[in-house]
Amino acid sequence: MTIAEIAENITQLLWTEADALGRSSGFIQRERKFKGSSYAQMMVCGSLGEPELSYTHLVQYATLSGVQVSAQGIAARFTAAGAEFLAALLETAVQHVIANRLSVALPVLAQFTGVYIRDSSVVGLPACLAEKWPGVGNAAGKGAAMKLQVRLNYSTGALDGPALQSGRTHDRQTPYQPGDEPAGSLNLADLGYFSLEEMQTRIDQGQYVLVRYKEGTALYSEAGTRLHLLHYLQQQSEPQVVLPIRVGQRLRLPLRLLAQRVPPAVVEQRRRKLHEYARKKQSTLKAETLALAEWTVVLTNVPATMLTFDGVGVLLHVRWQVELLFKLWKSQLRIDEWRSANPWRILCELYAKLIVAVISQWIFQIHLWRSPDRSLPKAFQVVQKFAVPLAVALRQHSTTLTEILQTISDCACSSAHISKRRDRPPTFQMLATCPSAEGLT
Repeated sequence: MTIAEIAENITQLLWTEADALGRSSGFIQRERKFKGSSYAQMMVCGSLGEPELSYTHLVQYATLSGVQVSAQGIAARFTAAGAEFLAALLETAVQHVIANRLSVALPVLAQFTGVYIRDSSVVGLPACLAEKWPGVGNAAGKGAAMKLQVRLNYSTGALDGPALQSGRTHDRQTPYQPGDEPAGSLNLADLGYFSLEEMQTRIDQGQYVLVRYKEGTALYSEAGTRLHLLHYLQQQSEPQVVLPIRVGQRLRLPLRLLAQRVPPAVVEQRRRKLHEYARKKQSTLKAETLALAEWTVVLTNVPATMLTFDGVGVLLHVRWQVELLFKLWKSQLRIDEWRSANPWRILCELYAKLIVAVISQWIFQIHLWRSPDRSLPKAFQVVQKFAVPLAVALRQHSTTLTEILQTISDCACSSAHISKRRDRPPTFQMLATCPSAEGLT
C-alpha cells in the first residue's frame, strides 16, 4: 500500500466514517460544537501527542480540530454514548485492509507465505465496568477487564485487531482462525492457543505450525507405541533431540518433536516461575512438571529441509515480537493508564489510544517494516512528534497529510533502528544469521 493510500484510509476513518458513526450511534444529535469527525480527531490526535490526557491538552486539540470548547464542554461528552461511538470507530479501523506488498528481507522468513503470530493482552478496568467488561473476580468482588486479541503477520507488519473481548474470555476464542491464513504460512502462538484440532485443520490446509509442547498431550511413536516424554528425554545423552512422532490420542498428528536441554540458570528461573504460579493458583506442582523444565520441547510440521534445529529456536523468539507490540502500547501509549475515575472517560481514552495503535501500525508499514533491525518504540516516538501537524492536516482535509506521512516514514527509516549486539543478539540479528537446513534429520 502506498503512502497516498494510507493517507486516504486515515482521512476516510477520521472524517467520513467518524461523521457517519457519530450520527448512527446517537452520540452526535445536534452539531452545535462537535461532529463525529472533530471529536474523533481531538481524541485520537490528542492521545497520540500526550497519552496522559489532561483537559488542557484536550482543549488544545479540540481547537486544532476546529472546535472552540471549554474543559467542561469536553467533560460533558465523556458519556456512555461517547464510549460507544469510539468503540465503533475502533472496530471500523481494524476492518480497514492495509495490504503491505513489501516483506522483510530475511531468507528464513521468505520460505513462508507469511509468519502469523497470535496473542492477547489484558487491560484491567475499574470494577464499576464489570457488567460491560467482566474480568476474573477476586476476594474484593467482581473484576473488570478487557482482553485485546491480535494477529500480526511478522513478514509484512500487517496487523489484525485488536479485537475486544471480556477479560475472562479464553485465548482459544480468538476470532483469528486458520481459514484466514494462506497455504505455506507459519503460525506461532503460545500455549493458550494450543489445540490439536486446529493443528489438524492447518495441516489439512497446507499451513505450518510451530508450538511448544503442552504437558499431558499424548505422544506416540510412528509405530503407534505410547511415548512417556520425560522418561524418553532422561535417557538421552545429547543436548538436542529430534524425533518424528504422532500427537494426540485420537488425531495422531504427524509432527516432529524437537527438544533442547537448557542451562541450569534457565532451569532455576523456570522452576521459580512455576512455584510462583502454583502459589497464586493455590495448586500443587507435579514432579514431572519441574523435571521437564530442564528442556525446551517444540512440536512442528516444518520439515527438516526448511529449518535447522537452531532455526526452529530462532523462530520461537519471533513469537515474542507481538509481546513487544503490547509493551509499546502499554509503556508509551499507556493504554492501561488514565487520570479519571469516570468510567466513560476511561473507555473513551482507551478506545482512542487503540485507534492510535492501529494507525501507527499502518504508518510503520509504509517503509519501515522492510528493515529487519527496525525499532518500533523509536518509530512511535517519531510518530508522536508529528501529532500536531497530523491534526492540522486532518482539519484542512488536504494533501498535506501525505507529505507529513512521507516525512514521518523518512525520519523513522533513518533513526528507528536496533544496534547489533555480540551478547544476547536481538531477534533480527539471529534471523539474519540463521543457518541453512542442511544436515537436520
